[in-house]
Amino acid sequence: MAKALESNSKSRKEIILIKYAIFSRLLVLFLTILWRSLLQPYDTSAALNPPCLYQKEDSSLFLRITECGYEYEQTYPFLPLLPFFISLLSRTVFAPLVPLIVVANSVSVIVLKDTEASFRASIIFCFNPASIFYSTIYSESLYALFSIGGVYHLLSGSSNVGVLWFALSGCARSNGILNAGYICFQTMHRAYEALYQKRRAYVLIAGFLRCICMCLPFVAFQAYGYYNICHGHTLDEMRPWCKGRIPLLYNFIQSHYWGVGFLKYFQFKQLPNFLLASPILSLVVCSIISYMKSRPELFISLGFQVTEKEKRSAARLYSLKDAVEPSVKTSTNEGNRDIRQRKPSSKKDVTVTKVAAESNSPEKSGYLSADVFPFIVHLSFMATMAFFIMHVQVATRFLSASPPLYWFASSLIGSPKHSKWGYLICSYCAAYILLGTLLLSNFYPFT
Repeated sequence: MAKALESNSKSRKEIILIKYAIFSRLLVLFLTILWRSLLQPYDTSAALNPPCLYQKEDSSLFLRITECGYEYEQTYPFLPLLPFFISLLSRTVFAPLVPLIVVANSVSVIVLKDTEASFRASIIFCFNPASIFYSTIYSESLYALFSIGGVYHLLSGSSNVGVLWFALSGCARSNGILNAGYICFQTMHRAYEALYQKRRAYVLIAGFLRCICMCLPFVAFQAYGYYNICHGHTLDEMRPWCKGRIPLLYNFIQSHYWGVGFLKYFQFKQLPNFLLASPILSLVVCSIISYMKSRPELFISLGFQVTEKEKRSAARLYSLKDAVEPSVKTSTNEGNRDIRQRKPSSKKDVTVTKVAAESNSPEKSGYLSADVFPFIVHLSFMATMAFFIMHVQVATRFLSASPPLYWFASSLIGSPKHSKWGYLICSYCAAYILLGTLLLSNFYPFT
């Protein structure tokens, strides 16, 4: 009876989430059409190549690549996964939306072990401040689908499948390579445990190979660019980056054409862009500080000071064990559940469909659990890059696929003590949906 009720509750929540997801995209589409019909577009694009598309916005460049291929040096930072899907399916990026919401909710349930908090986080994600980019021909939705999907498979025990999803995220956006941090974190902890237990440290080799596999698509695409642009030319004809010791086309284009580099964006004239990114960066800083204050021991020890009880519930990233012991009953917010597992296999990871919490300590549950720590480290690294190296206004959509932001927002909204902050976050999401549909649809600068 309990299992049936739990299954019905889960199905109802998934249906509600899908409805919210569809409604949020229809809302964005409606607002885009409305603003476009009311305002005169401000399009200052110059003609590039008459036979093909000529606008220079990112979405038009993706369409141009689909139609014409990689014609110019400047087009190579736009990785090939989205053009491939456009060419293959001839559909918009609405397609990944439903599986993305379902996968994001599943990841939240596994990590937070709180269905209500996970449900709130998924709804916030439906109306995230970068919503306009999830409803147009940009790579954000595909990247989010494959990066969050990779996390789901990693936490479920299917590490090799997770690596494949992470590799696909790297085919959508270059920052997909940073997802290798999850594998490095898992490998570090598993290698330590293997050494402590005097077992073979094969996990180091496995982790290294998995990181290589994740980076391989991006490296292969750089090699493809080198072959197209540099191969067959004399030294005098070669572009400057072709002559480098490590000829990285992506880094050259980012620096040469777009001025991307450490502190290069710290100019007084860029102050409006820093203000535009300030809400998302403030949310990031608050989420990190909140976690750091509650779990300082994890930051000091890089996650090694995790209690045995927490380690058993977070076995996927902290331990060699692929699951908790069979037939163990654990307590969650919705009651007691049985956890079933298959026998461990030395050849492949074991898939576990449910993970439950064992910690009875409120300060170590939900957003403040040890499971969240690797995501906080990943978010910290991403935010540092966005603030000091990238064009800072891109931070809104660059960080929009980071789960801890939504988990932190969910914890604030679900807490009567912090209800005002919850309202502020909801207002921020609503304001940026309105602002994004207004500006981007009429060719004005927006993130």
